[in-house]
Order: sequence, then structure tokens, then C-alpha cells
Amino acid sequence: MRMYQLAWQNVKGSLCSYFSLILSLTFTIMIFFNFQMIVYSDALDAIGKHNQDYSSMIVHTLSVVLVFFMIFFTGYAASVFLVRRKKEMGIYIFMGLTNEKIARLYAAEMTFTGIVTLAAGIASGMLTTQLFQMILLALSDIAAETGFSYSIQPVLITSAVFLAVYLFFVIMGYFNIVRSSVLNLVSAARQNEYVRQGSLVLVLKTIAGIGILSAGFYLAVVEGGMEVLNHSLQAVVLVIAGVYFLFGGLIPLVFQGLARNKIYLYKKQRTLWVNQMIFRMKKNYRTYAAVCVLMLCSVTALAVSFALKERYERMVHYRNTYTFQMLSERPDLSDEAEQAVTQDNEIVYSSRISLLQVQDRGQDAQNETSGGKACALICYSQLKQLAKDTGLKFDIPDLKDDEIVNITHLYLMSFHTKRTGIEVEIAGKTFRQLDEINEPYLGVLQEQQNYFAVSDAVYEQMIPDGKQLYLSNYRIRDVYRYKASLKALDKLADRERGQGRYIGRVVTAPDSTSEWEWIKILYSLGVFMVMVFIMASGSILFMKLYNDAFEDKGRYDILQKIGCSYKTLRRAAAQELLAQYALPFAVMTVSSYFSVHALEKVMHTDLAEIRLASVGIILVFFLICYRISVGVYVKNAGIRKG
Repeated sequence: MRMYQLAWQNVKGSLCSYFSLILSLTFTIMIFFNFQMIVYSDALDAIGKHNQDYSSMIVHTLSVVLVFFMIFFTGYAASVFLVRRKKEMGIYIFMGLTNEKIARLYAAEMTFTGIVTLAAGIASGMLTTQLFQMILLALSDIAAETGFSYSIQPVLITSAVFLAVYLFFVIMGYFNIVRSSVLNLVSAARQNEYVRQGSLVLVLKTIAGIGILSAGFYLAVVEGGMEVLNHSLQAVVLVIAGVYFLFGGLIPLVFQGLARNKIYLYKKQRTLWVNQMIFRMKKNYRTYAAVCVLMLCSVTALAVSFALKERYERMVHYRNTYTFQMLSERPDLSDEAEQAVTQDNEIVYSSRISLLQVQDRGQDAQNETSGGKACALICYSQLKQLAKDTGLKFDIPDLKDDEIVNITHLYLMSFHTKRTGIEVEIAGKTFRQLDEINEPYLGVLQEQQNYFAVSDAVYEQMIPDGKQLYLSNYRIRDVYRYKASLKALDKLADRERGQGRYIGRVVTAPDSTSEWEWIKILYSLGVFMVMVFIMASGSILFMKLYNDAFEDKGRYDILQKIGCSYKTLRRAAAQELLAQYALPFAVMTVSSYFSVHALEKVMHTDLAEIRLASVGIILVFFLICYRISVGVYVKNAGIRKG
């Protein structure tokens, strides 16, 4: 039999071993291919060139993330299967094969597996392209037609990226085998990640893990100015490092403590799996930590997607709060402006408010958004009445004379998270900022400068220090008929300017938010990234447990020979696997609270329900993987009935 025929036979014979790798990589390739199809097809022509450019940039960025993920996942899977096959390769040496021939055999097997995976990924990508684009456009709420147009560029790019990553690890495996000794090949299955550690080392790791993780959690939620961005990046590094120390120290230490508690250990046959978990945690703690980090990425990515969706909807509502706005020196101009609008349109609601233009002398170093700029003061009682007239939310408490509230515009994302306790100096007076809110009381005018709500008494006192203007706001029923009222409003504005009076007119067209369509593409693509992360986390655990079962076969053979029943051994195996799935999930659940809470502060929104939903999705997926793993593990470990 030729070498390549033997390699193909081995691939077919070990298809179950490679199945989780092939499935996960196929799914990743399919997503990557469809990302490229978005760029090289006309699916997004309907959103305009500006949004297409942004969307292409987003797709390329997410593609880079997928490439890094592919490198990690392929590297991990290749190392797992290399260790799995080394023992068999050691037997080949006794049959007369040299290391070079065995290495070529391994490389041929992995190459066949890679070709099958790539072909399956591109084929599934081609079959699902239209469905993918339909789901993407539906999630994005973009009206566009999808077709069966294909381009060669996505195929070439996907093939080149995957083969470059995959063949790199095949070559590394090749040289690893060439340089391995016979003893190393035979005993490799029991060398993976195993580190002998005493209790003192575990205690030190535990202290370091808790300390690093706590520091990461603190940086994730601490408030501040622009330093919040640096805090967030530091928090990511610290949380990842803390998770690794936690699985390498605290959890093995806990299981060692359980093993020393004989009352706990000898109940319900726990001795059959608790001691084994100590070995598992020492041997595979990096794997559990990687799975935990991947799940944390999936929860955070889903939270980001829904936060962007919610923010986009709020930005659209923000921009379309009013159709017409008139800013004038005359307090009585609002009646004339209302008459001009009602000539051709029906007004749904309107509001009036006076603004006091003053000079903002600056804020402390933690809030640099308005230092030295012109700002406007808003009377508290008038703002409350405006909210009532327009139906906007108003939960600002009564303001004291030394308190203000910053009425700011809606950012897509703001790393300035400290909004209370800030000292603000305006026109020589110092105030304490009570809160910062972005409710669109003044519509798009809130994007132009800084506005502060003050008490009625302070507003009256500061009138001599500034210039008072009067703002009238109108929302018409049919926003697409806004042009019908423009002529009358322009005539009114020209008359005021002709008489030397200041007047400003703002018109918000219903399509003024079309430049933000790329945001909808971003949060829709994020959902697919979440699916990749979730599937990868489950696949990594499944691969690990699948291969561990062969190592445990001898142990279970002995236990069956000394009289342990099938039911007892299956229950022990199920409890051991449950612990291996539950521990990363539990750490992820706790960590996700802090990561999502940090995102809530940056995005100014509540994501608690999204976090619970994403955790629930992962739980369901893990339960499915767990149920499958138990059956496969029992079979591979040789646990038999009778």
C-alpha cells in the first residue's frame, strides 16, 4: 500500500476523531467565505457608497479577527491530534518506518483533512450565500434584493488564508515528528500539558489568579474619562491572565481539598471521579481556560451587537424627534412658525423653551468634552414642561442652586463614563454635575454645543451674563411631506434676517440617518461571530474529552474487572464530564457580568437581559455537547454492559 493510500485509510478510519475539528473549521470557513462575498458582491449596493465603504472596513476587520481565531483553533486542534496519533506512530517505528516517513504520513493525513475541510467550507458557503445575505439584510432591516451572483475572489482569498494557516501547522507537526524519539512518540499521549505542582504552587497561583482577576474586574467597571479606554484594554489582558491562573491554581486546589475530605469523597462513588478531576485540571487547565475565554468573547460580542442595535434605534429616534426647529431672539416667533408649518402639514406635537447662551470656562480634567466652549443653560421647569409636551422621559430630580445636569447628544460609543460629581465652572460660577443624560429634548441641536439644566433661580440670576434665545420645535405627522412647509418657513426666516434679527432654522429630513446604515451591518455580522465562538468553545471541549477517553480506557477496564457495574461507571464518567463542562461555564458566567457591565457604562444602556439570554444560549449548546460527549466517552473508554 502506498503512503498516500495509507494516509487516506487512516483519515477515513479516524473520521470520528476528526469530526469536531472538520465541523468547526468548516463552519468558520463558511462564515469567512460569506464575509468575503459581502465585499465582492452587490448585496449592499442599496445602502450607498458611504455605507458600503464602512461596511467593507467592518467586514475586513472581522475577517482579521476570524483569521486570528482560525490560527488559534487550528493550532490547538493540530496539537491535540498530533499527540493523539504519536502513540500509534511509535508503533510504526517498530514496524521499520523511519521518522521521516511517519512525518510524511502525518502530513498527508492532515493535508487530506484540510482539503476536505476547505472543500466543505467553500461548498457550504456557496450554498448558503443567498441565505446568509437574506439573514444579514433581515437582521439589519435593509430593503435589498439578493441574487445568485458569485465571484472568484472570495474563493481565492478564503483558500489562500486557510491553506496558509493550516499548512503552517502541518509543517510544524512534520518537523516535530522528525525530531521526536521513539520514547517520546510512545509516551506523548501522557505528556500534554501535565505539570506536577505542589500545594504551595497552587496556593500562589490561586492568590495571583484572584488578585489579577479582581484587578481586571475593577478596571472593567471603574468610572473615568478618556483613560477608560486604557482601563478596558488592561482589563481584557488581566481577565484572560486571571482566568488561566484560576484554572491552574484555585480549581485544582479545591478538588484536592475535596479529595482530602473523606466523608465527601466516599459518598455516591465520588472517589471514581474526584481524584481523576485533579489530574484533569493539572493536565488540561489551559484548555478549560481557553474555552472559558472563548465563551466570554461570545457573550460580550452578542452584548455588543445588541447594544449597537439599541443605540442605532435610539440615534434614529434622536435625530427624528423634531422635523422643524426655529431659534430666534423673539419669544413670540413660535406662533408665526407654527402657522407656517400648519399651512401644509399637521403637527403631532410641539414644544417651546428658552436658552441662555453663556461661556463655559472649563471643567476638571476628567471631563474635557466642553472645556472653554460656548454653552447654553436651560431652565429646569421649562425643560420639565418640554418633556411633558413631547412625551420624552424626564427623571431629573429638583436641582439645587449649585447643581447642574449635562444635556448631551447621543454618542455611538463613549469611553467617558464618569458623569457625576464633576465640577463645572460657567460664567465664573462653580457647579457640581449631578448627572449626564442624552434624552433628545432639543433634537439635533444637542449635537451643536453643550447644554446644562440649572435651577430656575440660577437661570434668572445668570440672564445678565448671557444672551437669551427662544427655541420652537415641531414634529409633523407625515415626515415625508416636510418640503411642503419649507417655503413658508424660509419666507419667515428671510423676513427676520432682513430686519437685522438673528434666526436659525433646522430641518430634519426622514432620510437623514441613512449615513448610519453601516451600524446595522456591524451588529448583524456580530451575531455570526458569536456563533463561531460558541461552536468553537464546545468543539474544543468535545475534542479534548474525545481523546481523553482513550487514555482512560485502561483505568475503566481495571474497574470493571474488580466488579464496578456499568451503571456506576457511566454515572462516574457523566459526573466527571459534567464538572469539565460546568467549571468553564461557571467562571464565564461570573466574568461576563463585569464585561457586560463595562459595556453598559460605555454604551449607556441596560444589557442585563441580553447577558442572561446569551448565557442561556451557551448553556443549551453545552448541554447538547455534554449529552453527546457522555455517549462518545463511554464508548471510547470501553465502558461496557454486562
